[in-house]
Amino acid sequence: MTRPGVRVLYAAAAALMFAACSALNPLNWWGGSDNGPKPAPLGEIKPTLAVTPMWRAAVGAAGAYLFVPAINEGHLFAAAADGTLASFDATTGSQRWRVQANRAGLSAGVGAGAGTVVVATLKGEVLAFDHSGAPKWKAQVSSEVLAPPLVADGLVLVRSNDNRIYALSTDDGRRQWVYQRSAPALVVRNFGGVAAGLGVIYGGFPGGKLVALAATNGSLRWEGTVALPKGSTELERIADVTSAPVFNDRAICAVAYQGRAACFDAGTGQPVWSRDVSSHAGIAIDSRYAFVTDERSAIVAMSAATGSSLWKQDKLLNRGLSAPLSIGRALIAGDYQGFLHALSREDGSFIGRVQTDSTWIAAPPLALPAGGTEGVIVQTRGGGLFAFSL
Repeated sequence: MTRPGVRVLYAAAAALMFAACSALNPLNWWGGSDNGPKPAPLGEIKPTLAVTPMWRAAVGAAGAYLFVPAINEGHLFAAAADGTLASFDATTGSQRWRVQANRAGLSAGVGAGAGTVVVATLKGEVLAFDHSGAPKWKAQVSSEVLAPPLVADGLVLVRSNDNRIYALSTDDGRRQWVYQRSAPALVVRNFGGVAAGLGVIYGGFPGGKLVALAATNGSLRWEGTVALPKGSTELERIADVTSAPVFNDRAICAVAYQGRAACFDAGTGQPVWSRDVSSHAGIAIDSRYAFVTDERSAIVAMSAATGSSLWKQDKLLNRGLSAPLSIGRALIAGDYQGFLHALSREDGSFIGRVQTDSTWIAAPPLALPAGGTEGVIVQTRGGGLFAFSL
């Protein structure tokens, strides 16, 4: 099996081949050269948390993309690179329906809410379906879509890879507004989506910027600097926010590749704290802690209030860890061999582990709906869907 990790040589080669106008990905998401850093071997653990299988299903392989499932009104929606879109019962895993959303294939999904299920393509097509799998509408944006759309505030929010955020009506797909930023000469081709809360849309951009937009018209509420580009070459100066922002009841936080993690007051944009850490996988936050999967697959825990260091778990280095999920007393992340790791939120020690189908869990784990069984669902590169109770 090829090994995961940040492929700096790949990025440099891409920079030389395509010059300043090129977009490149510092992560080889689906493996890479065997000459890369060796993943840390898994040591024995003494589990204190039962990570128990609930059900498993299949949707189709992810190919060169990252698909994230979505839960809405008891439905679990998942998509695959071959164009498949399917609905499952989130409690039992039984399939409700399966359709061919696009014969040419899909590159992003899934967004779900307000009776609408949304996926997207490399050609910038945004495809919406209702909860029965019937086509609802189709819209066009300006470039490829790699991040899962978000359904919020009566809008379908689409982050295209040319640094635009589109707001489309959930009813008919008509464009409500679009926000665009200029980009540095060299950017990361990334899977980072947007977040929404209290009538505000948050999105990260190249150059280490985080913006807050009014959901009503897309006007800029505030702009914050997550990281400042630094270095003597364009490659060294990449400092892009490549994952979705996250927030708790006080702050909105983001992390940049070759940059920092930073939190801001969600209402005013005033900086709360920042911390030097680089990540392409992402950040998670709860009421007490912020967690980052760094570029070497170490997990760093910080105070959500101050950013001060709490602990670091570095026994999973170079294992291609996903963004983490904080749930109950555990922090959950998947790796390139399909293992799901449960760490203690308090000190980072291993408290549980389970394997799925031996293919990469690159997408962030998804929490089961509140009010039911506490647990998670993951989608693997191979197209497996797995639900575990905790």
